[in-house]
Amino acid sequence: MSKTFADLVAFLAGFSHDLYRFVLAAFPWGEGELAGKSGPDEWQKDVLNDIRDGLKDPSTVIREAVASGNGIGKSALVSWIIIWAMATHEDTRGVVTANTEAQLRAKTWAELSKWYRLFIARDMFTLTATSIFCVQEGHERTWRIDAIPWSKDNPEAFAGLHNQGKRILMLFDEASAIYDEIWNVAEGAMTDADTEIVWCAFGNPTRPQGKFYECFHSAKAMWHTRQIDSRNVAISNKQQLKEWEEQYGEDSDFFKVHVRGIFPSASDNQLISRQLVDVALRRELEQRLYKFAPVIIGVDPAWTGGDMLAIVMRQGLYSKVLELLPKNDNDLAVGRKIAKYQDDYGATAVFIDMGYGTGIYSVGRDMGRSGWRLVSFAEAADGDEYANKRAEMWAQVKKWLEEGGSIDDDGLADELTGPEAYINRRGKLQLESKDDMKKRGLASPNMADALALTFAFPVHIDGNHNAKYRRARRSGKLRRVGTL
Repeated sequence: MSKTFADLVAFLAGFSHDLYRFVLAAFPWGEGELAGKSGPDEWQKDVLNDIRDGLKDPSTVIREAVASGNGIGKSALVSWIIIWAMATHEDTRGVVTANTEAQLRAKTWAELSKWYRLFIARDMFTLTATSIFCVQEGHERTWRIDAIPWSKDNPEAFAGLHNQGKRILMLFDEASAIYDEIWNVAEGAMTDADTEIVWCAFGNPTRPQGKFYECFHSAKAMWHTRQIDSRNVAISNKQQLKEWEEQYGEDSDFFKVHVRGIFPSASDNQLISRQLVDVALRRELEQRLYKFAPVIIGVDPAWTGGDMLAIVMRQGLYSKVLELLPKNDNDLAVGRKIAKYQDDYGATAVFIDMGYGTGIYSVGRDMGRSGWRLVSFAEAADGDEYANKRAEMWAQVKKWLEEGGSIDDDGLADELTGPEAYINRRGKLQLESKDDMKKRGLASPNMADALALTFAFPVHIDGNHNAKYRRARRSGKLRRVGTL
């Protein structure tokens, strides 16, 4: 080991049990990218000092849980803790995971890359897309922290983290959505005697259940907890927070989760609550409340796995699940089936998910069907507050339910409560993907997506539309179902 390396190691070792002083010394505050910045925010300083105080008792596992709103500098704090753990104790081992692999790679590890680049001793370590480890020969495997996506199907991937007599870091980012079994397996790394063990869990408090929630409730005696309101943090976007307050209200679950840093009162981070769909299931509508409205059919095709093709119709506040089919491999048969439903219900529009629906749409076009249209869930939304068309359509479903919408299927009700929603880095509402839902053990919400498709575009008819449609059918002017 060179003298320069040895001197640097000795310097950093002086901060082995003082995280706040380490952060002040390890980065070029006031210069370059950090111009105008003098160090951590007060809440970050408090967490760093809390870990410092915990290190005074070597027999104690340090457990820090922080529930917070958005935009408070959480990812920066995570990065500092990772770099401190690596830089101030030889042969530190650790694991970092997050709610999704995308979060882990694109945000948690991306933020670490920024602070690694600014770190005065970055030459001591190598940072890759999935790990940070010491460059000293012979320590590459023993002195490292790895980014490991969790999987409910393979929780044992977290079972092998032991480092007797040295230091262990376990860090959960966006911890509210991490599967409970991963927490249970992680506990196995907390049993090494005479070992510095630091376990940190951070995130929006999206669920009023689960292990992260328990950190603040039934397991509170084991955890040091903080709930951080974004409005009280210096770096947060106060204008954005004010707009959310005006849009959602201070007591809304959305504002609680994403600004106040407190757990929701009646729902989690679902866009649509169970209470809302239960009321919609029991709701009986008089025909006069919806018969004047255009009939719209939504089709969510499926092609792979155990997904189902769903066909749902909506007329004003009324909706009906028309059919649920195994994955379609016969576009002609499905197209004819949809055409028959269009005739039977006098539908003005048929909106089909573009994902696996182009063949079905082509069948309708060849049959001379009017009102059929492909919809891309990923296309731009009409409203600036939404990340894409899918998020906008689901938000419209929620509004429709709040205004008196009626559903007729228990399966649809379950699907409507499945997806979670969050604010992405551009400050826009984004709906959880189907793939991420499956990672949480939930089925693809095909019926719910089909209902959402009925809100894809505005549909207008004159008051005599249904009568005209029936007359056209009787006169034979409408092409018979299946005619190509």
